[in-house]
Amino acid sequence: MIERLRESKWIYILLSILLAVMFWFYVRVDQDPPQTSWFYNVPVEVVGSSVLTRQGLTVSSISQRTVNLQIKASASVLDTLTRNRKDFTVSLDVSKCTEGENKLAYSPNWPVNVNEENVTTVDRKPESISVTVEKLYTNSFQVEFQLKGKVADGYQAGTPAISPETVIVSGPVEQVSQVSKVVAILEEEELNERFAGDLPLVLLNSGGEELTGLDVSLDADYAYVVLPVVVVKEVPLTVNFLSGGGATEEDVEWSMDMDSITVSGAEADMDKLTEISVGSVDLSKVVGTNSFTFPVELDPSLENVTGITTVTVTVTINGLSTRTFDVDNIQLANIPDSYHATAETQVRTVVVRGREEDLANIDVSQLRIVADMSNITSIGTYSVPVKVYLDASSSVGVIGEYSIVVNVRK
Repeated sequence: MIERLRESKWIYILLSILLAVMFWFYVRVDQDPPQTSWFYNVPVEVVGSSVLTRQGLTVSSISQRTVNLQIKASASVLDTLTRNRKDFTVSLDVSKCTEGENKLAYSPNWPVNVNEENVTTVDRKPESISVTVEKLYTNSFQVEFQLKGKVADGYQAGTPAISPETVIVSGPVEQVSQVSKVVAILEEEELNERFAGDLPLVLLNSGGEELTGLDVSLDADYAYVVLPVVVVKEVPLTVNFLSGGGATEEDVEWSMDMDSITVSGAEADMDKLTEISVGSVDLSKVVGTNSFTFPVELDPSLENVTGITTVTVTVTINGLSTRTFDVDNIQLANIPDSYHATAETQVRTVVVRGREEDLANIDVSQLRIVADMSNITSIGTYSVPVKVYLDASSSVGVIGEYSIVVNVRK
C-alpha cells in the first residue's frame, strides 16, 4: 500500500514539471512577452567617408570601434538578434563632419529579418562617438614586386611587368607617412613557367615590415603582374677559322679569355642552343701570334646573364715557315674614265707562308699586286689598300695586309 502511494507521488511530481514546461512554452510562444537584453561589442560602420574625400578631408581617429546596446523586444526578436549577431551593426555617418573633433550619434543597423518597429533601444554606451577629421594627405608610390617563393632549379625569374606602375595612398598624414613601400608579393614555390595574375598590394614600413590596421586608402588594391620564368644554362663559346695564308685550322693553336657564358631564355628557344660562335678569324691575317676581340651577340629573345659583351681570341700559327718576296708586278685596276693614275710604289715586300718544301717552289713571278681604284673621286696622292695574288698551290699563301702609294690626276 505504502509502495503504491510512493509511486503515485512521483507521477504527480513529473506531471507538475511537464505542465510547468508546457505553460512556459505557451507564454513564450503564444504570448511572447517583451524583454530587455544587452548586446555588447556591436561593430561601428563608418559611412559617408567619400563625401569627406571630395572635400579633401579624412577621418584620422574614432573614439569607439564598438558600442554596447540595451534592446527591448519580444523574446523571439531577441533570439533572432542573437542568432544574427554578425549582421547587427551601428552606422556612424561622417559625411557632415568638419575639420577637427566632431561628436556624432549613431544608429543601429538591424538584420534583414528583424523589423525595426518591433525593437526599442533602451540604453546605449557610449551615447555618442568622437570623430577627428583632418586634411586628406596623399602620396604616390612606385609599385614594387617581391618574390617570396622561388623558381625551380634550372630556371630564372625575369623582369616583371606591373600594372598599375604607381598607386596613390590617401589618409591622415600621420598614417600615410608610415608607408615606405607598396609591394605586390608572389609566394609561389617551384616556379617553372610564366606567371600572370592579380596580386594584392601590401604596405611596408621603412624596416620592410607589413603595416596593418592603417586607416588609409589606395586608388588600386591589386596589381596585375606578369613575371617571365626562363630556362638558364651555360653555353660554350666557339670561334671559326678561315683558311688563308697557307694555314688551316689544323695549324692553329688558340685560346679564348672566356670559354662560356650563362644564357637565359624561353624553353623553346634554349632547347637547340648548344654553342655560340663569336665570329671568324681569317688566318691570312695572323702573323705569328695575334689577338682578336669579338663582340658576344645573342638573339633578342635571349639574355646574356653573365653580362660579358666581348671576348678576346689569341691565335698562334704553328709548324709553318715564311719567305719574303720583293714584288714589282703592281697593277692599277678600275681607274675612273676621267682620271689618270700611276703607282708611286714600285716594289712591295710580301710575306708568303707555308711548309718549307712548298715555299722552295715559289717564284716571285707568281706574285702580283692589284690596287682597285674604283673609289677614287679626286686628284692627289693616296695610300691605297691592295690585294696580293699568288698563282701557286693552295698549300702556301700570302699573309698580312698591304698598301701602295698612288698618284691621281685628271
